[in-house]
Amino acid sequence: MEAGRRSSLSGVLVSLSLFGVLLDIQLDGVLGATAVDIEQHLEMGRKLLAAGQLAEALSHYHSAVEGDPKNYLTYYKRAAVFLAMGKSKSALPDLTKAILLKPDFLAARLQRGNILLKQGSCLEAREDFEAVLERSPDQQEAREQLLRTNELEELQEEAHAAHHGGDYGSSISVLERVIEISPWDPESRELRADCYIRLGDPQKAIQDLTPTTRLRNDNRAAFLQLSTLHYSLGQHAESLGHIRDCLKLDQDDKECFRHYKQVKKLSKQLDSAVELIQAERFEEAIEKYESVMKTEPNVAFYTNLAKAQICFCLVKLRDPQEAIHMCSEAHQRDPRNANVLRDRAEAFILNQEYEKAVEDYQEAREFDTDSSEIQEGLERAKKLLKLSRKRDYYRILGVGRSAGKQEIIKAYRKLAQQWHPDNFQSETEKKEAEKRFIDIASAKEVLIDPEMRQKFDSGEDPLDPESQQGGGGGQGSHGWPFHFNPFESGGNYHFKFQHN
Repeated sequence: MEAGRRSSLSGVLVSLSLFGVLLDIQLDGVLGATAVDIEQHLEMGRKLLAAGQLAEALSHYHSAVEGDPKNYLTYYKRAAVFLAMGKSKSALPDLTKAILLKPDFLAARLQRGNILLKQGSCLEAREDFEAVLERSPDQQEAREQLLRTNELEELQEEAHAAHHGGDYGSSISVLERVIEISPWDPESRELRADCYIRLGDPQKAIQDLTPTTRLRNDNRAAFLQLSTLHYSLGQHAESLGHIRDCLKLDQDDKECFRHYKQVKKLSKQLDSAVELIQAERFEEAIEKYESVMKTEPNVAFYTNLAKAQICFCLVKLRDPQEAIHMCSEAHQRDPRNANVLRDRAEAFILNQEYEKAVEDYQEAREFDTDSSEIQEGLERAKKLLKLSRKRDYYRILGVGRSAGKQEIIKAYRKLAQQWHPDNFQSETEKKEAEKRFIDIASAKEVLIDPEMRQKFDSGEDPLDPESQQGGGGGQGSHGWPFHFNPFESGGNYHFKFQHN
């Protein structure tokens, strides 16, 4: 960009050097400025322009124009500064004034024709180039620009015809060349944006519409359309920014204000929901996302987002049944959402459906191959599936994975009383009861111990020698660690509850 500016500035200086000698114009007493004052402003403007200090140079040219409004060259030089600053719209009135003061000023006509061509104004650009060629038939730049003007006019007609006929792809292809010749023409960009919208590519439409907000004065229509497009893509923050820009131009614009109220309400709800999740206030976050779906029921993105986040919150609340239901809805609406699959997998784990959890994690990995969280979740789900085929302590006690200590102890007491070997007569029944009783006691010991429970929830059985590094050196004869055995007294089973 800096190189381009230096190139532009160099061109401006070369152009100015062609007209470096001012006509002998009487300046004394004009608007109270003396000839010396005006000459000083012009000299300072020239030096500052050469040094690249464009804003300061422009200030001196303003003073020179005010001091001598009849000097065509002063207007031309100020226009040159505007062009160096990239303000072509500001340069046009000065070039026009210079031409009015001196109709045969060919450099101003050529410069104005170039600007008009870049703005897509073929008729006016042609008039300027033809005027230059009429007085100077050998002017090569004017001849080349006139040919480009004719080409542009034909391309514009072709692009509009294709658009009118519904051939939006062809219109886009033609408009690429149109915009190359006339990059400052908002109409061509707006036409191409409309083609992209009709072809279902709103993101490219946004790219074309964004510069038109600067190319047109008071372009509220573009700000409204940009806001609407961002809103449809779920980019509510960007949508809110554009609609505010519209209202800055006219706070009473009814269409912009109506859309502003909708975007602001939705944005507030979405931002609040994110904050609630960050604060781990998941129930309130669910309520907020339900409000989002009521506020905007017609844009699929927001319903998909809300359902996906409610799915996440339900998993965090350890409500597997509701979580599976909501995650399945979210997955149906957005099948490639890896986060939804991840969350449903966690809900399946809570519900002790490990095979389904593995399947969801595997599918999620297909859509997000770089996620370490998904890879770790898959490995954990596989471990839990493997464990479930051996001993599942939650299933043994008949409690959910979110069960608290008191619920676990209550379940243990009930089952221990039911399966105590003293309740059975035959040797076969006693052996089966002993096995069941050991499993029940094992489950209770693991699940009421936070450290052992955490290991089990991570896919490792703390009572399984194969799961423990270093072998089973601390195991008793029944696989009990630390010499714990509910049947230490041998065959006499004296059942006694301990109040943990």
